[in-house]
Amino acid sequence: MKKNYAFVAAGLGLVQLALLSTAARAQDTSRVLNDVVVTATRSPKKLSEIGRVVTVITAAEISRSQGKTLPELLNTVPGITFSGANNAPGISSSVFFRGASTGNTLILVDGFPVNNASTIEGAYDLNAFPIDQIDHIEILKGSGSTLYGSDAVAGVINIITKHSTGQLLKSNVQLSGGSYNTFKESAGLIGTVKNTDIAVNLSNTDSKGFRAATDTTGKAGFRNDGFHQRSASVNLIQHVSDKLAINGNLQTSYNTGNLPHGAFQDDQNYTYANTFLFGGLGAKLNLDKGDLKFNITQTDVKNNYNDAASAANFDFPSYQKNTGHITDAEAILNYSIGKHLDLTSGADFKYSSTKQLSTYGSIDNKSNNIASVYTSLFFKAGIFHMELGGRYNHDAKYGSNETYTINPSVLLFDQLKLFVTTASAYKSPSLYQLYSIYHGTDLRPETTSSYETGFDWEVIKNRLSFNTVFYEYKTKNVLYFFNESTPPYGKYKNGEFLKDKGFESELKLSLDKLTASAYAAYVTGMLTDENGITSDKLFRRPSHTYGASAYYQIASNFSAGLVYKYTGSRPDEKFNPDFSTSIITLKPYGLLDAHLQYTINKHFSLFADFKNILDQKYTDWIGYNTSRFNFMEGIKYQIN
Repeated sequence: MKKNYAFVAAGLGLVQLALLSTAARAQDTSRVLNDVVVTATRSPKKLSEIGRVVTVITAAEISRSQGKTLPELLNTVPGITFSGANNAPGISSSVFFRGASTGNTLILVDGFPVNNASTIEGAYDLNAFPIDQIDHIEILKGSGSTLYGSDAVAGVINIITKHSTGQLLKSNVQLSGGSYNTFKESAGLIGTVKNTDIAVNLSNTDSKGFRAATDTTGKAGFRNDGFHQRSASVNLIQHVSDKLAINGNLQTSYNTGNLPHGAFQDDQNYTYANTFLFGGLGAKLNLDKGDLKFNITQTDVKNNYNDAASAANFDFPSYQKNTGHITDAEAILNYSIGKHLDLTSGADFKYSSTKQLSTYGSIDNKSNNIASVYTSLFFKAGIFHMELGGRYNHDAKYGSNETYTINPSVLLFDQLKLFVTTASAYKSPSLYQLYSIYHGTDLRPETTSSYETGFDWEVIKNRLSFNTVFYEYKTKNVLYFFNESTPPYGKYKNGEFLKDKGFESELKLSLDKLTASAYAAYVTGMLTDENGITSDKLFRRPSHTYGASAYYQIASNFSAGLVYKYTGSRPDEKFNPDFSTSIITLKPYGLLDAHLQYTINKHFSLFADFKNILDQKYTDWIGYNTSRFNFMEGIKYQIN
């Protein structure tokens, strides 16, 4: 750590200067009513025409966050808690969107789902996605199952990768380093050659990390758990004619590193090697009053965990090899029917399979598929807008269900949007829940009814805005793990009922050199199990979060930012040596981060991210450590 502090001494001086000069921010999220987004409706529409809550993390913000991971960046968005985002590098994190469990948030890449068929909840590990390959992010809050199907229960996170926008071919190189002996190198090539748009990005990250598991004695000699990542992304768009374009994309990541044996337990021999591969081919045909898209995507994940014999795992070796494959084919029609009505309609077929081998059991080539058709109508007349949509899903395992969306909104004085949403959503059981040794009998999908009401108010056009939304989710057939005293000591079952409710409020200011925001969010939930017993234990999910951020352009070539987030107390489950469990309340904490960026000339720029600058000691997961004060500094060179 002495070397690390010496390495950033100059940077800390600049932080103090920034603190004295102005409040500044690192989270430049956008939601202006004239902004155009695609995630909420699967077609470009202004936020003023959409009765939904959509947050955009802009390209400018991402360029100022190169020292962060993607979970760390998303963790500052109101309504999102990325539990474990600040654990040791390579430890997977859990996204809790408005209190819902991890599997109820759908992750998209360029508009297409990237589930993981090999995991318990089917969630994609966002640690596998380097932030330098992302252009911007659109976040839809609330149910999206009508347009996106399973998993889009609490929200949708759409990661939009870097694409050419018609500019000449340009390249860049970026080098950075910082705490925990972390070093990162990346290179990019982006531009247009004749009728072909090209974007290629490569990155490499190496970190020696820190002790992932908590050593309660401080003397056990736990090892540092390292992390290594090699990633590449390629996006190509061929403009065949004015009306037809063909696109291809590929994103791959290979991660290796070390893991602890578990909470409070070190393991000197536990290693992993995980491969993530996402690719797709598509075509877009422009019509006179809309467009028609065809896409097929493939998501493959390979997870290999190996633990050589050691005292930590009772002197016998263990291994686990999981593979998951998802093929998704979809056709989408966007069409304008006259002056007042737009239509989005589509058909989707999703095939999932997994094979899992381990010391403790296996799943041998199990698969499932879901076929869906859906339509949403978007009506607009004067100040009134309305979305009315429905989706029919047929699952080869559990049968059929339907979802719907009813979403009216009004725009008053061209500044105040009022909206109400009632919608349904579903989450299908994962292949692991259906076929592992812990599989339940006749598992059914979780079904959710959701209700929202709120407003977006531009108090001063393009300067000052304020928004608030209230929501409630009611979920039936909740999937959970039921502990038993005989082998295999548990199984997955459908619970009875889960009810979440809460609110989010955000205030944003945008001036010539200063932008700032503040937010507060609250969520609470009650779970009633199949025996009628009620609890309010939303594990690892805080009821209260709030934050503030600002960004200031101190000079034409120098900017600074600060972001603060408070995370309230939350329950966690501790597993005891006798295999019983106890509920622990984790203490609240607040994190303050800073960002500095300096442009030397049109080719060179410098940046520095300082995280947890108050050096808070806190716990996200029982038995696991979180990062203390740490930093990343780097240089970017724009070659042409």
